[in-house]
Amino acid sequence: MAGLYIHIPFCAKRCSYCGFYSTTRLNMQNEYVDSICQEIFLRKNYLSSLGSVNGADNIVRTIYIGGGTPSQLSSLNFERIFDAIHENFECSEDEVTVEVNPDDVTNELAALFSMLHVNRVSMGAQTFDDNLLRFLNRRHKSCQVDNAVDILRKHGILNISIDLMFGFPNQTMDTWIKDITHAIKLGVQHISAYSLMYEEGTLLYKMLQENKIREIDENLSLSMYNKLMDMMSNAGYEHYEISNFAKKGYRALHNSSYWHDVPYIGIGAAAHSYNKQTRQWNVSDIDKYIESIRQDTVPFTFEDIDEDTHYNDIVTTVLRTAEGIDLTLLDSKYAKYIVQQSAKHIEEKNVEIINNHLKLTREGIYISDLIMSDLMIV
Repeated sequence: MAGLYIHIPFCAKRCSYCGFYSTTRLNMQNEYVDSICQEIFLRKNYLSSLGSVNGADNIVRTIYIGGGTPSQLSSLNFERIFDAIHENFECSEDEVTVEVNPDDVTNELAALFSMLHVNRVSMGAQTFDDNLLRFLNRRHKSCQVDNAVDILRKHGILNISIDLMFGFPNQTMDTWIKDITHAIKLGVQHISAYSLMYEEGTLLYKMLQENKIREIDENLSLSMYNKLMDMMSNAGYEHYEISNFAKKGYRALHNSSYWHDVPYIGIGAAAHSYNKQTRQWNVSDIDKYIESIRQDTVPFTFEDIDEDTHYNDIVTTVLRTAEGIDLTLLDSKYAKYIVQQSAKHIEEKNVEIINNHLKLTREGIYISDLIMSDLMIV
């Protein structure tokens, strides 16, 4: 089985921190969805061509519609996308996720999701501080998150995830604790939490370069992450990936496929696909994407994945998870190499081996990038 990702790049306005491919050209929605549906048709045999040797078949286990802001789509365009999916793929629909902005969630949208068998919603809350939301150039107000959760539950969508961010300029520990507390009180099944990043090309990065803002103190940022782990654990959430916490039975299945070397197909501008032999990514330009699809050609670049690259991919993805890397699944030369490279970190108690699984300790999470770099083949 495999995952299907569909990228919807439309946003009413850009957030100051976002580095994902997006556009505010909402008038292109219809022709973009035309292209998505056509690409689904053009690539309907991508998964079945992999064969069982790669752990995939033509059955789509998870569907994830992300962006951008998918909740900006019209009802008709949502229906067209789901019709195209079911016409071209066999779907088990273990998990069907759509990303939403809180202020887009209405009774009509929730009813549509229910009709389309969407069973999971991922919502960009980011923070419950309205001043910080304005700083991020977010459209919604904090109270709209609570309202959106209530509406979704009323329509039977009970698997809800929210995103939080921390490490804002001038943010205090008290405001961060309030955000975590609010999220926990909402009783959502899943919470993702990310440290604020300054990605080149974003408004936030420009402000940093112009000395209009300053990055938060690194020690305070680490303390915030520590507080997050403690509070989430005390509230009964499982810390199953560096940035992700879930109630029992509610891990994100689609995203977990990325972290566990499961093949997936990506549809739309800037979408990525992976089949263990190659990795490919569609052009990050809506005009070029639409023009190419009109000529029945998917505009992508790709790279071949040799054994060393595959090993490095495992290090940078699987090691992020609570289970860590199953050494018995590695070729013997890679298993030997990773154990040798881990020796120093094991001695320093940043990495441990339990039941043939190499995993980060709590202390190791803080320097996970350094550890991964040490374990990779260059």
